[in-house]
Amino acid sequence: MLPTLSSLTKKPYHSLLVGASMGLMALTFSQTAAAITTKNVTYTVDDKAYEGYYAKADKPNAPFILLIHDWDGLTDYERKRADMLAAEGYNVLAADMFGQGVRPTSIEENKRLTGELYDDRNKMRRILAGALTAGQLQGNDVRKGTTMGYCFGGTVALELARSGFEQKAFVPFHGAFDIPTGQSYDKTTGEILVFHGSADESVSLESFVTLGKTLEAAKIPHEMVTYSGAPHAFSVFGSDRYDARADERSWKRYLDFLAEEYK
Repeated sequence: MLPTLSSLTKKPYHSLLVGASMGLMALTFSQTAAAITTKNVTYTVDDKAYEGYYAKADKPNAPFILLIHDWDGLTDYERKRADMLAAEGYNVLAADMFGQGVRPTSIEENKRLTGELYDDRNKMRRILAGALTAGQLQGNDVRKGTTMGYCFGGTVALELARSGFEQKAFVPFHGAFDIPTGQSYDKTTGEILVFHGSADESVSLESFVTLGKTLEAAKIPHEMVTYSGAPHAFSVFGSDRYDARADERSWKRYLDFLAEEYK
């Protein structure tokens, strides 16, 4: 059991642990060229099934990374990123925040599904707790892990940081930085690393600066990087917003950061 996970939500954590233990199962297995093992896993939160993607490194005691998807759900993009990190020596669970089989196909669905979680932060935290339990049941020490996310997922990663759950670091890639009423970073235990595009029209530079001031006031160790000309979602290869320079530089810095954290 993870006793500190109960702080994520008002609902007792024990029921989540039991549900995740009952619901976790491997669905498919494959081998990549880098000799990493991948599979889908399911876990249960509030009697609802969620299906994540797990990429395991060919390395004993590999550090754990929880990866949170963008607002369009868990897609091949997150699976590819998980594989890339596993090839670097990390065990990665790409979590599912929407539910098994729930994969939005329109902007309207994206807004509805993310809006439901933005409006119910306790539910968001319960789903995070279920994903962390699933990671633990794969043999990982999630309390020494790192949580990262893209866009919506970056916002979720910062939600976990504010919850007080103990981890090494929280890393949003082009996420949003607004703090819900009643929340703060006073309980944050890990370092925060932020990657942001200076040309992001969805999340302003002013919001980025405000986050920096907030973290400094709370004495949270942090590193914040901007990339000139990079728009929102700059790391999503294959999209019309992709910025190769910003993606390559942020990915390199992220890998270096992880190496420093887990040396």
